[in-house]
Amino acid sequence: MLDYDPSAEIQALRTTFANIREVVDVDGLRAQIARLEEEAAAPGLWDDTANAQKVTSALSHAQSALSRVESVGRRLDDLEVLVELANEMGDEDSVAEAKKEITDLEKVIGDLEVQTLLDGEYDDRGAVVTIRSGAGGDDATDFAEMLMRMYLRWAERHKYPVKVLDTSYAEGAGIKSTTFEVDAPYAYGILSVEAGTHRLARISPFGSADKRQTSFAAVEVIPVMEEAQEVEIPESDLRVDVFRSSGPGGQSVNTTDSAVRLTHLPTGIVVSMQNEKSQIQNRAAAMRVLQTRLLLLQKEEEAAKKKELAGTITASWGDQMRSYFLYGQQLVKDLRTGFEVGNPAAVFDGDLDGLINAGIRWRKRKVED
Repeated sequence: MLDYDPSAEIQALRTTFANIREVVDVDGLRAQIARLEEEAAAPGLWDDTANAQKVTSALSHAQSALSRVESVGRRLDDLEVLVELANEMGDEDSVAEAKKEITDLEKVIGDLEVQTLLDGEYDDRGAVVTIRSGAGGDDATDFAEMLMRMYLRWAERHKYPVKVLDTSYAEGAGIKSTTFEVDAPYAYGILSVEAGTHRLARISPFGSADKRQTSFAAVEVIPVMEEAQEVEIPESDLRVDVFRSSGPGGQSVNTTDSAVRLTHLPTGIVVSMQNEKSQIQNRAAAMRVLQTRLLLLQKEEEAAKKKELAGTITASWGDQMRSYFLYGQQLVKDLRTGFEVGNPAAVFDGDLDGLINAGIRWRKRKVED
């Protein structure tokens, strides 16, 4: 019989998990799901498509949140049984399996704990992410596409539904810009710490041999907001352009002018959509994103004015928030948190949780300070 005793580690996990359950309010979540299930089963729900989508989306998000918490609870119970059996049977393989499960649960519970820090006004919403290439020519457009793949792979790892709304391909390598929606609970709160200017330093595959190239890309993250329809935009403030959707290298993927570009003339904000099949659908999707951006702009202006009047304006961090080094030291470093990853390939393949969690904790400390 073995004497493997991880009781201290398991108790620490249970204590943290109990705090998470309290913050999440599992009983309240179950009551919310029951109410939404009744609404979803109501006759004539789809007579109002907008409301039906709102109800079904809220139900899906609540069920997903409850499922994550309950799954961790079951795994903790199963872990204690596994440890007991391993000791009774003297099975080293079972001990190794238990040790691995403890390590896995520490990460899963750590991720859940970070989500309890997401208490901002819009943190529980889905996210709309826009990536734009900056200075650096072909390296920058290639970098923008690398970032797009990085976030899509991250979402895939977490089984978060993603819908690409628009992509503008560069004439050479990569993309000029892309916009996609991550439809998952707390996607905005999680991904909002990714907003800012990202910097790539590497030996350029596009220039002369052995020449180091620095390029930049900007990441914008906004919440999916139900209130967006409250922002009224006069037609006189809009310029609407229609064009044919295109794929990589400018190849046409649509023989009709279904893609839509909206320009808000007073602010200069531009939103393009080409994912949907019809011009009407693309215009509606573009209008939703434009309304959200205008609503956020209004709130930012109000907040800035309040800070100015109160005399609380402080120096802010510069544009560059993260650097990716693909030569020499091979490193990804977040300049706000100091968090480093020595495996850029894994990061670009979607292994972002360490960087994101460090960013969420850093932001929470800033708010508390």
